[in-house]
Amino acid sequence: MVLMPRKVKYRKAQKGKNRGIATAGNKIHFGEYGIKALENGFIKATHIEACRIVVARKMKGVGKLWINIFPHKPVTKKPAEVRMGKGKGDVSHWVSPVKRGKVIFEMSGVPEEFAKTVLRIVSFKLPIKTKFVTRIGH
Repeated sequence: MVLMPRKVKYRKAQKGKNRGIATAGNKIHFGEYGIKALENGFIKATHIEACRIVVARKMKGVGKLWINIFPHKPVTKKPAEVRMGKGKGDVSHWVSPVKRGKVIFEMSGVPEEFAKTVLRIVSFKLPIKTKFVTRIGH
């Protein structure tokens, strides 16, 4: 099950810029622990799904996970060995633009050390640098 919007206004989107620091979603809202992005980047839907599976396996039904990002931006790609021109390529995958400071995942209902180990494994699955944060010490 890959995350993607049910319906979009436009099928293809321009690349745009992903600069600056997150002003919204830069604090833990739901859980006790989380991982915060330390750099700007795009996180694919497949990365989010891989992280969700890791957490589901490690937590074994204990505690709760919140995913604070959603891949709403389409990324297009032209097929291999195709000449330039002839329009924009087809949608290849969906990404979530993440700015530094954004809390990506939140977790609660587990001890801090366990949360730290699980979120460390989760951070290996992500294409950007992250750090472990708690509700107390942002």
